[in-house]
Amino acid sequence: MTKRHIPYVVSSAVVLGTLLGATPASAAHPVHVVHPGESIQKAVDAARSGDTVLVQAGTYHESVKVTTSGITLRGVGPATVLEPAAPKAASTAKTAKTARATETAQAQKSCAEQGNGICVVGTKTEPVRNVTLADLAVTGFSRIGVVAVGADGLTVRGVTADRNGQWGIAEERSTRSVYRNDTARSNGDAGLFLANTISAEQGATDTGGTVLDHNRLADNRIGITVRRLRNLTVKHNVLTGNCAGLFVVGDENKPKAGALTVSHNLIEQNDKYCAATARLPFLQGSGIILTGADDTLVTHNLVSGNSGASPLSGGIVLFKSFVGATSERNRITANSLAGNGPADLVNQEATKSSNVFQRNLCRASKPAGLC
Repeated sequence: MTKRHIPYVVSSAVVLGTLLGATPASAAHPVHVVHPGESIQKAVDAARSGDTVLVQAGTYHESVKVTTSGITLRGVGPATVLEPAAPKAASTAKTAKTARATETAQAQKSCAEQGNGICVVGTKTEPVRNVTLADLAVTGFSRIGVVAVGADGLTVRGVTADRNGQWGIAEERSTRSVYRNDTARSNGDAGLFLANTISAEQGATDTGGTVLDHNRLADNRIGITVRRLRNLTVKHNVLTGNCAGLFVVGDENKPKAGALTVSHNLIEQNDKYCAATARLPFLQGSGIILTGADDTLVTHNLVSGNSGASPLSGGIVLFKSFVGATSERNRITANSLAGNGPADLVNQEATKSSNVFQRNLCRASKPAGLC
């Protein structure tokens, strides 16, 4: 952002107050306005806690890294679009200074070098806190559209993430996040992916109450993946046209995934075919899958038209983990299910397990008697 815009920003605080929920100019934090052709990253780097970076409509060919707590990065809706920058030609000449810079880059690659669109990054000892991302689109990145690592109190609202190579929106080692009114579609793996950590095998961690609310997940491999996490809520989301709708994943590590609530979601026609991977068999026709999870409440969901021949297929499925991790004390109650195959309710756990199926409206189950 160039200096010539600063007077405009300050004088416009009252005009923008209604849009941004800001207080009058005398008390408001600065609003850094970015126009097409200008750098979002420069504005983010100039922002301080409490500031807003407002990105006008246009297509911006860059990745953005946020490391400052308390800032808001927002667009004006789907017309504010982040896409990958054109690759730069490599130079063979190296000075001592550039060699040192290369070593630093290898130790901590930039957001763009990792193939990501927006990165919110804290450290293991000092999370980045209370960052808000809102009202913009992130599309076409080779890995992740929006990713948070080491964040606390993150809000992602009204963001569209589509056609990214791996995940649409993802987080790890983060707590107390809110994902609301976001859209993730046509991403290579999960639309929304939340995990304790991506690179290591360890027990589930407590999110402190993360919420996924009123999001739309369509045409991804998996709509939502929750991996090795506890204490979060997935509610009022629409998951459709994925190979699998919602996947809660635990394993033999302790503590297990679970202690979460899945409620009032519309999960229908997730019957796209996705080939097997090194981790999972082929996916098709899965509504909600729990594997290696404990103490999860699945209630008041509408689950229909999820049908396939995968070992994971069915409306609501308790899947016997490939690594032998059982699911215990889960409650599947008061859900409405129809037209799922091979059955509306599928329980692959032991007959005498502590999982409870009750008051579900459905026609077919495996084994029989769960409806």
